[in-house]
Amino acid sequence: MSGKVYRLTTVVGTSDDSVGDAIRTAVKTASGSIRNLDWFVVDEIRGSIKDGDVTEFQVTMNLGFRYDN
Repeated sequence: MSGKVYRLTTVVGTSDDSVGDAIRTAVKTASGSIRNLDWFVVDEIRGSIKDGDVTEFQVTMNLGFRYDN
């Protein structure tokens, strides 16, 4: 059989520094618990503001992981 089957799981990554860092934090953390992570899709970017400055980036994303054949 040559096809692959994936499952999606939704996670939220956060960072005080950047959107990219929030994505990397989510992927690295999830990869410690989920095998066969292959891709991600960012669904939403949001953040926190305090005193007129961005204080946190939050990224909601779906991670695709492949089922073992």
